[in-house]
Amino acid sequence: MLDLIPSLGTWAPALAGQPFAVATIVRASGSVPRPVGTSMLVSADGAILGSLSGGCVEGAVVAAALEAMDDGATRLEAFGFSSDDAFAAGLTCGGELEVHIEPANRNRGCALGEAVRQLAGYGPDEPVALVRRLDVRPDAGGSGAVVLPDPGAIKAAGHRGLATLLESSDGTGGSEPTWRASAAQLESMLRAGTTGVLDLGGAGLCTSDAAVLVEARLAPPRLLVFGANDFSAALLPAAKPLGYLVTLVDARPAFASQARFAAADQVVTAWPHQYLAAEAAAGRVDSRTVVCVLTHDHKFDIPLLEAALALDVAFIGALGSRRSHAQRVGALLDRGILPGRIAQLHSPLGLDLGAATPAEVAVSVLAEVIAARNPAASHQPLRETSGPIHQPAAPPANAPAPTNVLQQEIAWT
Repeated sequence: MLDLIPSLGTWAPALAGQPFAVATIVRASGSVPRPVGTSMLVSADGAILGSLSGGCVEGAVVAAALEAMDDGATRLEAFGFSSDDAFAAGLTCGGELEVHIEPANRNRGCALGEAVRQLAGYGPDEPVALVRRLDVRPDAGGSGAVVLPDPGAIKAAGHRGLATLLESSDGTGGSEPTWRASAAQLESMLRAGTTGVLDLGGAGLCTSDAAVLVEARLAPPRLLVFGANDFSAALLPAAKPLGYLVTLVDARPAFASQARFAAADQVVTAWPHQYLAAEAAAGRVDSRTVVCVLTHDHKFDIPLLEAALALDVAFIGALGSRRSHAQRVGALLDRGILPGRIAQLHSPLGLDLGAATPAEVAVSVLAEVIAARNPAASHQPLRETSGPIHQPAAPPANAPAPTNVLQQEIAWT
């Protein structure tokens, strides 16, 4: 649902309180086009917002959504690949989907309808979470749903709405250990900014007493680019679609003030190492932050890399030749940086794509940033590899991975 936020503010059926249905992928196996949490809204007159598969199953989902609005019943529809019936709704990629379809705004006080209206007020980069039950709650006018404005700071035990969602389907809280375990897993997902189905009974969506869908989005991670030059001018706009809040830093006002760097969210004129140290001290650098050093000047590079290597960040890279890299390593060793820490530096920065132009180098740099997120990435052409194309994302190092969260492979087609 969160991916629809930029469009929710102009989708009249939800804003006007008209009946509509929410169709959401809640389980997937094999190769599928979109991940768990992807939603499509269908109004009573057939207006559609969003997509679940790029066209494979949308027709059947719309028909089921219209039926749900007619009878008020929540549905769970399954779709897969059928070689026997070429005209059956299914996935050409061979995967299987389960789509949860729930009508909204059939009655006053609909929690899901109100949640959609709340989400319409959020910006595309604001942290927010939507947590909702996937079982039918007729006593509450449908399934429960809660919008959380700061998911990273939420405590389930102290939040009345979340406590209600974690109750068993008979309205009781269940056993204390079970409730606490569910609350801990939910908080872990919220802090990590992840999306998934949390099975409250531990037996799966179809057989469990209850399940909740958690969709959480944190503030965007930062990409700190140091050095105003041709390569940073190409890197800044290329990084934006990946979801980064991009900052360009250069100590030289005449370089940093050029119009070609307008794609950056922030342009700062400051000594690089001083700026990084100040941002870290202010708590604006975290374990998701990416640092790219493009300055090509040792008087900037070495103090900056020394400061960066002392921080807990996701990625530190430095552009340059192998000769420049060797000089950097020597200078860092002279400053007392341990060899094991220097080994964490991505230098020379970028994957070997044969890149030459600044635009090509930007692709090479971002390819390495993406690959570094997953230690299982092979860096090889997909045709040279086997097995699932997309591996499940690794959990944050400081947060336990929920054991009952459903995951899937995402396909391109």
